Amino acid sequence: MSAHYLARKLAQAFVTIVAILILNFLMFRMMPGSPDRVIKNPNLTPEVIAATRARWGLDKPLLPDQLIAYVKATVSGDLGYSIFYRGQPVTEVLGASIGPTILLVGLAEVLAIVGGLAIGAYAGWRRGGKTDSIGTGASLILYSMPYFVIGMPLIIVFAAGLGWFPTSGMTTPGMSDQPLLTQAWDLGSHLVLPLIAVTLGLLGGYSILMRSSIIDTRAEDYITTARAKGLKDGYVLRHHAFPNALLPMVTLIAINLGYVIAGAITAEIVFNWPGLGTLTIHALNARDYPVLQGIFLLVAVSVVIANLIADIVYGFLDPRVRT
Repeated sequence: MSAHYLARKLAQAFVTIVAILILNFLMFRMMPGSPDRVIKNPNLTPEVIAATRARWGLDKPLLPDQLIAYVKATVSGDLGYSIFYRGQPVTEVLGASIGPTILLVGLAEVLAIVGGLAIGAYAGWRRGGKTDSIGTGASLILYSMPYFVIGMPLIIVFAAGLGWFPTSGMTTPGMSDQPLLTQAWDLGSHLVLPLIAVTLGLLGGYSILMRSSIIDTRAEDYITTARAKGLKDGYVLRHHAFPNALLPMVTLIAINLGYVIAGAITAEIVFNWPGLGTLTIHALNARDYPVLQGIFLLVAVSVVIANLIADIVYGFLDPRVRT
């Protein structure tokens, strides 16, 4: 990979992140619930309001003073203090929620990638057959269903009905005093249903795109040559068609991995999973401007970095994109 290609992609990512910082600063100051509106409480004295404005830097001009202060604080890792969580640093609030989200959605991504690529590859290779019809039909249905539509039947049947799994939450109250193995089993039992819901919701997109990519790859000359050599279909699929069909999947996987930080908000709400999705809803209800600003920044930068990684990987896999 040439240094020019890598430098160009890094520069594009840097410019995008700078634009995100500026947008993140301006957008939330125009929304209901910004700090300037929060402190306009009729029960507060003018002195308290003035002191609060000075502490938050709202007594200075929006541009460029407040913008420069915001950029400096963000670069140094200071995202401000939460209103809803009584002055707790936003970084701590986000840090407490990002782990459960990565556990749930990150693991679901891995399972969906493996399952979706396998189903899509086999369905595309057997285009028009019974496997293709069943696999593609199921993938289209799953792709069109929101997470909460998938999650609610799982709760009704396997949690409320059969009682096999807990209905909500990440752990059972009081479990912190139990042995480590018991805690792990309890966490696993709470994880099963939301993990299935998110995995099924993600699997359809991977399967559909992989099927389309395999169908396009089947028409290539090297596939015809491999078959003419007498190689078995399974070998041609695994060693010739599948690796080349992966190229279009790189971008989709990278984008979805970026959104792992955002999490499946609806799935977390349905299962009361204490991740960034649930935190977003609480912050919205409380108009907790600093937390929302931190979540937006975290998600946006994660997507930019994921796309940067995708561009670099794509450059390694396909030299044509480096020209």
